[in-house]
Amino acid sequence: MPDDVLAEQVAYYRRRAGEYDATSYGDLAWAATRIERIVSALRPAGSVLELACGTGLWTPALARHADTVVAVDSSPEAIAFAAPRVAGSDVTFEVADVFAYAPPQRVDVVFFSAWLSHVPDGRFDAFWARLAALLTDGGRVLFVDEHVDERGKETWVGDGTVERTLLDGSTFRIVKNYVDPERLTARLAGLGWTCAIARDGTDWVVGEARVTGRDDLSRSG
Repeated sequence: MPDDVLAEQVAYYRRRAGEYDATSYGDLAWAATRIERIVSALRPAGSVLELACGTGLWTPALARHADTVVAVDSSPEAIAFAAPRVAGSDVTFEVADVFAYAPPQRVDVVFFSAWLSHVPDGRFDAFWARLAALLTDGGRVLFVDEHVDERGKETWVGDGTVERTLLDGSTFRIVKNYVDPERLTARLAGLGWTCAIARDGTDWVVGEARVTGRDDLSRSG
């Protein structure tokens, strides 16, 4: 995956921050109910690192269950929308490269929504190796993303690359690898993870992964 596509992906989400909620979720009240139900079922207790937090639609639900949350995104524009949603909560926001960010100490949970599908295939193994290094013993990765059945809605311009158009008509290439639960579970097993994935509705998948072979996974990074 060329670096210029990743740069376009960052630029896209920076530019999209002001329209993201409406174009991604539509009815925010309904979305908040669905988000709370999913997060409650995932039980993100202890210290939580939320990667690619975006405009913070998932952050308040995480904060209600966790002791602490560090929410990270590469877009300061998105975090400007996210921070007011959890005013007074034990949440810290950081603007940083999601692929490179490391908290000062290991966390109990790493969570991301609609992020895994934006990880280039060539960075997949190293990304999961990094996640393992961020977790406490027994820690979990929790994620929500779009099922592979949703891929038909995109304009594909390459293998794992789609073109998106903002409301102002500007276009950007971004990484998109929709989640095939069986394929993802098998690939993670090969990297030393145990992963369980369930569908939520027709569009989303919800996953939980734990390291089962830390030594092997560390060597892969």
